[in-house]
Amino acid sequence: MLAAMRRPYPLVFVSLLLGALGTLAASTRSADPLEAEITRWSQYLKTNTSKDEMWLQIKEGSDAAMARVEAAMKDGRRLLALQRLAAVGPNLASSEYLASLTAEQRKSDTDFEAAWKSAGRELGPELGTPSPSALNGVAPAAVRGVGEASLAQVRVFYDASLEYERNTMPDAGYFYLGLARAQSEFAGFCRTLSKPAGRRPPPLRSLAPELDALEGELLAAYRPPASIDRHSDFIAASAALKEARELDAASLRYGATLRYLQAALRCAPLTGQAPAMTKDEAARRLAEIEPRLADREGAVDQSLGRVFLEAAQADVAAATSGEPPAQASAVLTSVLPRYFGALEPAKAARTSPSAEVTVTLVRWPYT
Repeated sequence: MLAAMRRPYPLVFVSLLLGALGTLAASTRSADPLEAEITRWSQYLKTNTSKDEMWLQIKEGSDAAMARVEAAMKDGRRLLALQRLAAVGPNLASSEYLASLTAEQRKSDTDFEAAWKSAGRELGPELGTPSPSALNGVAPAAVRGVGEASLAQVRVFYDASLEYERNTMPDAGYFYLGLARAQSEFAGFCRTLSKPAGRRPPPLRSLAPELDALEGELLAAYRPPASIDRHSDFIAASAALKEARELDAASLRYGATLRYLQAALRCAPLTGQAPAMTKDEAARRLAEIEPRLADREGAVDQSLGRVFLEAAQADVAAATSGEPPAQASAVLTSVLPRYFGALEPAKAARTSPSAEVTVTLVRWPYT
């Protein structure tokens, strides 16, 4: 009997055991919602062989964007991966929604309006101004920031969908309606990523003075030839600023801070605030500033700044030895200084001297 017990397990049993262990490992990995979501959309991109014209346009821009999401995740830059996913995931979700419709629905004005009204009932309160407490308790701060920014887009895309449908075609309306739903879902997805951070919330406040200042810098730079050669870059920077203002006005402080810093990143090369630096210099300066953004128990949650640190680190890692890492330069010289400034109390507004005009009237002798 003892001899029988000492016999090696049959190969079939070993194979089954290894298979079970592999399944367990896979299920453990999929317990990470961020990894699961990235895998989901990566597979969707690879396996969707549709020849639909709108899908081909979306796929063309999404392939490279999704590769950047995967690269950030692979390198352990989770906050950066989430921020990048927020830019591409909703587009893919909207494409999935479009694919669920029949060809007849995608051409029918009547069907679109019915779908628009149905989505309005489904989205309900999210079509109003989001409450500042809508994502209370979501941590870390960067995750809440992404969620707040997504939530604020729901009404924007919902309203736009009707205008696009009426002025172009139902297909376009459906796409923006799908985006409204996708932004709502992405905000909900951010809630699933929340976990106790063990850190104090950042002392966020209204950024109205900072947004005014940044807009002033952008307007001052909007001169030929830059305003002509880089017109699309100015538009993108202005759009980020506008979104930051709307979030700030709604007291969605986390989303406003995130969009403000994204706007600063876009503005820096346009306003001359991203001087060229070598790869080695950028790496050295990032190493020096990283301790200020470290995750420490009981310290202030610095994840809103860390998103951009991770972006700069990725830029340096990808740069060749002779190529200046432009994004890292912008983060170091413009974005992170603005981030630390945003955590400080607002500076007292400068009082402009009262205007005084002295008018001297001289009577011409012959009048």
